[in-house]
Amino acid sequence: MSTQRKQAPGELELVRAFVNTLDVEQGADRIATPVGLEAWLREAGLASPVSLDAAGVIRAGDVREAVRDLLLANNEGSVPPVAAVATLDAAAGRAGLHLSVAADGRVTLASEASGVDGALGKLLVIAYRAMETGTWSRLKACRNDTCLWAFYDHSRNHSGHWCSMSVCGNRMKVQAYRARHASG
Repeated sequence: MSTQRKQAPGELELVRAFVNTLDVEQGADRIATPVGLEAWLREAGLASPVSLDAAGVIRAGDVREAVRDLLLANNEGSVPPVAAVATLDAAAGRAGLHLSVAADGRVTLASEASGVDGALGKLLVIAYRAMETGTWSRLKACRNDTCLWAFYDHSRNHSGHWCSMSVCGNRMKVQAYRARHASG
């Protein structure tokens, strides 16, 4: 986990915070239990599910890791894994995402579901809005595979690869240096 947090703008910060409920480096998962998931959803201001069970916790963890895969793809400039796309598509279906047109002609995307699926749907709506506004591509996951912390790339040229240059960036550069010089 980075000591320097790079927050995302506006509601996109909720998606970043959701991905970071798992601290890969420390092995701490804030949403690994029904109580933990409910506490995080309440803290995040998302609808608190009526009843949480192990299946809801598993779905939330699966969605979190699928979003992390999308953030890694943002970092690498690659296509996200097919399994991640399928997981998020299934979550969107369970959330009952639908478009509606308001009296003023504005089109909105919303979740019809409640509980965990509704909360996950709200996170997917936020991701969709970020894609529409162009801020999504700056939300990334650290390239350091022992970290994978979600961060918002505030660099001018969108070139950030690590959650923190002073922590993970330095570790990765030292590792690459040692690998180059070990073979020589």
